[in-house]
Amino acid sequence: MTNDPAPYSAVIFDLDGTLLDTLADISHAANRVLSDQGLPVHAIESYRQFVGEGVRVLFRQALPERLRSEDRVAQCAAAFQRAYAEQWHVHTRSYDGIRELLAELVRRDVQLSVLSNKPHRFTRLCIERFLPQTPFRHIFGQREGVPRKPDPAAAIDMGRNSGVPAEQIVYVGDTAIDMQTARAAGMYAVGVTWGFRPAAELQATGACRLIDHPLELLELWDEPLAARGDFQTDDH
Repeated sequence: MTNDPAPYSAVIFDLDGTLLDTLADISHAANRVLSDQGLPVHAIESYRQFVGEGVRVLFRQALPERLRSEDRVAQCAAAFQRAYAEQWHVHTRSYDGIRELLAELVRRDVQLSVLSNKPHRFTRLCIERFLPQTPFRHIFGQREGVPRKPDPAAAIDMGRNSGVPAEQIVYVGDTAIDMQTARAAGMYAVGVTWGFRPAAELQATGACRLIDHPLELLELWDEPLAARGDFQTDDH
């Protein structure tokens, strides 16, 4: 431990692809919706690109192009809610090292929150089921009347309600949407390479740092500021 830790007192985590591997359950539910309508389904790996911007955006990509009307997308999104409600917990698990990371951050009195574009109900269910021991201050999914990421409004509100300045908050996620959210909110953007999107996407969209294992996040508190190997960006 050094005498010059990074001045971060809070972390906001994305959920899908960051804390939890939810890809199989999401893809199975979405494919069930498509199959029930006699439409082509997709390989699980394809959903790495579909997930991250909310359920409606998922179906705008998963549906055949000729069927991507707003009515059809809304119908599929509603059907997904029903299908996912039956299987959201079947294959989902926390990534290796996540529980240890969260426990250590709690030990260091770092404030923790979750912000996801997943429907709010399922965001809370996932945290309560898979990470019940972590005292998250805020757990928010996509809610009516609140713009979804990459709009930074929800992240900014989290910091304001917690009394933590944006420059003291680390935002951790696995997609371009997360990096854009963090940068727009004035937070320190960390991209995780174990999630749904490639490292190149994260770096190209504003990641200050990439990590390959959850416990690497602790380096932000353990290493001298002058030794940090952050990417060169305009505001970090």
